[in-house]
Amino acid sequence: EGEKMKKIGTYSVRGQVTEAETEAGLPQKILLYDGSIKTGYKIVSFVVWGASSNTSSNPDVMGKLGTTDTLNTSSVNFFNASDQRELAWAGSAGSTDTMFNSPPASIIDPDNLIVEDIFIYARSAAAEPCNYLITMEKYDITDWQGALAMVRNSAQNV
Repeated sequence: EGEKMKKIGTYSVRGQVTEAETEAGLPQKILLYDGSIKTGYKIVSFVVWGASSNTSSNPDVMGKLGTTDTLNTSSVNFFNASDQRELAWAGSAGSTDTMFNSPPASIIDPDNLIVEDIFIYARSAAAEPCNYLITMEKYDITDWQGALAMVRNSAQNV
């Protein structure tokens, strides 16, 4: 039997990212790596929503989390579940007036485990800033679990 991961806490991070940053190949970096492959994070919640509420026609926003700053930034095939470096995807209706009536939706790979940093990418129309909130569980893991996570998150087959 493999050793169990020991949960040692939770960690959340929130902020804003723009489509312009994403398109420029500058997704927002979220620092997690503490220099040890014995610390791992599991994404348990990822939501995005638009920043404005001035009209009911604000654009939809969508985001994704990945383990590299070199993921596809184009609106074509923006979400790509066949890329092992993509771990979570989220979207919400444009207007914050309607967002709370139909909350943001997300899909998170249940097997995700991150040792190094993650990156958030966003898409929206009309340069609408994209808010995000990511909640993760922090784990004490073994060397082999950390090494396996690093290999998997670098898009190599495991």
